[in-house]
Amino acid sequence: MKKTAILCVLMLIGATLSAKPAYKITLQIKDSKDTSIIMGYHYGKALYILDTAYNNGHGKFVFEGASELKPGLYFFSNNADHYFEFVVYHEKPTFTFSTHEENWNRHMSVKGSPQNQVLLDYRAGTTLVYDQLQAGRQQLDSLQFLEYRQERTHWLDSVTHALVAAHPEAMISKMLYVQKEIEVPRTTQDGKPLSDRERYEYLMVHYFDNMPLDDDFLVRTPKEIFYQHVMDYVEKYMRGMPPEVAIPLLDTLIERSNPAPEVFHWLVHNLTEHYLQSPIMVYDEIYVHLVQRYFATGRAFWVPPSAIDEEVARANKWERLLVGREAPELILFDTMHRAASLHNMPSAYTLLIFWSPTCGHCKTIIPEIYKVFEEYKDRIDLTAFTILSEFDEQTVVKWKKFMRDHNMTDPRWLALNGAEANIDWHDVYDITSTPQVYLIDNSTHKIMAKKIGADILKQICETLK
Repeated sequence: MKKTAILCVLMLIGATLSAKPAYKITLQIKDSKDTSIIMGYHYGKALYILDTAYNNGHGKFVFEGASELKPGLYFFSNNADHYFEFVVYHEKPTFTFSTHEENWNRHMSVKGSPQNQVLLDYRAGTTLVYDQLQAGRQQLDSLQFLEYRQERTHWLDSVTHALVAAHPEAMISKMLYVQKEIEVPRTTQDGKPLSDRERYEYLMVHYFDNMPLDDDFLVRTPKEIFYQHVMDYVEKYMRGMPPEVAIPLLDTLIERSNPAPEVFHWLVHNLTEHYLQSPIMVYDEIYVHLVQRYFATGRAFWVPPSAIDEEVARANKWERLLVGREAPELILFDTMHRAASLHNMPSAYTLLIFWSPTCGHCKTIIPEIYKVFEEYKDRIDLTAFTILSEFDEQTVVKWKKFMRDHNMTDPRWLALNGAEANIDWHDVYDITSTPQVYLIDNSTHKIMAKKIGADILKQICETLK
């Protein structure tokens, strides 16, 4: 029995020692003086270092590891003046690159990787055109050079088109196709002109037509390929779009990535964070939707259960505080210990404000809001229900002094100590930072606006007067 057990252990150790690495990429650099080279990859909008290889004394650097390399654009760098990008895509990364120290990119060749051969062929074309343009700039006058540049650019476009057509499954072909601009028609199929609005709607539906959202290599590409493409869509083209229009577009985008777990992960995580941080008040609804659709249902597979519970709990709070929802009742006490009820304010509108004199932003924003309040309190019948968010003895002293120093003495500006209340308002109103400013319609107790500063408040007051 002992001999059998020992034999099993030895066999297990032998199998472990003889296991082939998941990747083995060799970089041979003639005349290299570097002692080490790093290998890394693109992800989102950043670069990350993955591995380091050391010179064997003859310019040979071998990168190998036990973890699989995920598809995407990788790079070699000596942290100085040399940098070379290559792809890992649908082939076992056991290939060899060879180059010369003088210029890595110009002298690079590859063995064992058809994907990288296509990439090198494409770069050879771009390098040729670059060299020709540099020479033409020196030899031709301005007009001649302009015509020559147009001709060379057209030639490179045709070469690129031919490469994409000949190697449609090559990663470089897909990267180039992503960068192809979406052609928005100017007329319908029967020749009727499309309005600017109709052309915009077409673009929003077809914006990602050239992007293989079901392919995980996308997340490991330079930021202009994927990251910036998505963020332009969200921050530029969707900015100001009502939630009821934006949400179906975002769901379509995310669901198209469902076959690619890393793209799905990136989109759900980053879009949720984007709308969590959005200063646009009505976009809280988009954050709530994303959490309820992708986190609460268990589809955010990368998030531990405890973190999902926290995210869902916050979204549930935010759902109760969306614009158009009834503001939860608050009953607190002023500096004279007189009770005040948010739902029983004797005015048409109420400013609900959570703030503290120890908060840097509050010191600037609250006096500005008070000025707007003073300007419009009679014109639109406005009161203020302001709550001290930190209520230790020292802060209470600073609170009273701050109001005196800024002449915040109007009786319609209720100064309420948050220490005693009918509810845990920190939790119910999700007060994790200050100031927080709401505008309440007292006839319905509904939230009219939130996340507002003095400028937005003034604009709203102008529309209400």
